[in-house]
Amino acid sequence: MAKGPPVVQNSLTMQEVWDIYRENLEEVESQIRRNLDSDVPLITQISDHILDGGGKRIRPLLLILCARVCGYVHKNDLILGSLIEFIHAATLLHDDVLDEADLRRGQQTARRIWGNHASILMGDYLYSKAMCQIVAFQNHEINDVLSDACRKMAEGEILQLCANDQPRLTESDYLRIVEYKTGALVAAACKVGAIIGGASPYQQAALYHFGLHLGIAFQLADDRLDYTASGSRLGKTLGQDFLQGMVTLPLLHLLQSCSYEERLNILRQIKTRALGEGDLYHIIGLMDHHGSLQYTMARSQEYIGAATLNLEPFEDSTAKRALTVVADYMVTRDR
Repeated sequence: MAKGPPVVQNSLTMQEVWDIYRENLEEVESQIRRNLDSDVPLITQISDHILDGGGKRIRPLLLILCARVCGYVHKNDLILGSLIEFIHAATLLHDDVLDEADLRRGQQTARRIWGNHASILMGDYLYSKAMCQIVAFQNHEINDVLSDACRKMAEGEILQLCANDQPRLTESDYLRIVEYKTGALVAAACKVGAIIGGASPYQQAALYHFGLHLGIAFQLADDRLDYTASGSRLGKTLGQDFLQGMVTLPLLHLLQSCSYEERLNILRQIKTRALGEGDLYHIIGLMDHHGSLQYTMARSQEYIGAATLNLEPFEDSTAKRALTVVADYMVTRDR
C-alpha cells in the first residue's frame, strides 16, 4: 500500500503545505491541461489564456487533503480535483460577464479579449466537460454533491443579481448569497474528498461543513480585500464591487454605522455609480473609521473558527494540520 506524507510534528506553514503536496497539485495541473484539449481552436485559445492566468488551485488542494485525512492513498482525488477546478473556472468566466470585469488575476479577462458570448459559451463548455467526466465515475454520492453545488451556485448568482444596488439588504440575506455562490463549491470539494476516502456519513457531514464555513470566510475576506489590497497585487480593479453596484459586507456595515448625511451620499453614489478615485478612497476611509473592514475580518475569522471545529472527529495527521493552515491562509492572504 502506498504511503502518504509523513506526519509533521511541528506546526506547518502554507509554503510547507505547498511543498508537501506539490507533486499532487502538479498532477492536477497536468490533468487540467490534458482534459482541456479540443478540436475547436477558440476553445484551445481561451483554455491557454485561463491556464496562463494561473490560480492557487485551493479547491483541488482541499479535496486532496480531505481525502487524505480520511486515509485515501490512490489517485482519483487528483482527477476529481481537476474537474472541480473546471467548475470553478466556469463560474469565473460567467462572473466576469455579469460583473463586466476587465481584469482577472492581473490579466485581461476572456470576455475582454473574445467578448461576452465566447466567455459564456466557454463557461458552459467547462461545466459540461466536468459533469460528463464526473458521471463516468459512476458514484451517485459524488454526482449528487456536485450537481447540488452547481444548482446552488446558479441560485446564488441570481440572488446576487437581484441584490445589486439594494443597500437595504440584510447581513443574513447577504450571507445566504455568499453561502450559495462561494461556500457551496468549497463544501462540495471537501465532501467529495470525504466520499472517496470512505468516510462515515458523520465525517462526510463534518468535512462538508468545514468547507462551507471556509468558503464563506474566504468570500468575506475577499470582500475586505476589494477595498484594501493594491490593485496590482489583487489582480483586479480596486473597489470593483462598489463600482458594479455590489453590496458586500463592508458596505452593509458602513451603511448601518455612518451618519445620516454620509449614508445619503453613499446611497446616491450607489444609485448613480458616479464615483471618482477620490470618492472611492473617501469611502474606504469611512469604512476604516467606522470599523467596517475590521468587522468584516472579524466575521471571517468567526467562520474559520467554526470550520476548524469540524475537524475534531479526525485523528492528527499531516493532512489535518494542512487543512487548518489552508483555512488560515484563505482569510489572511493579501490577494
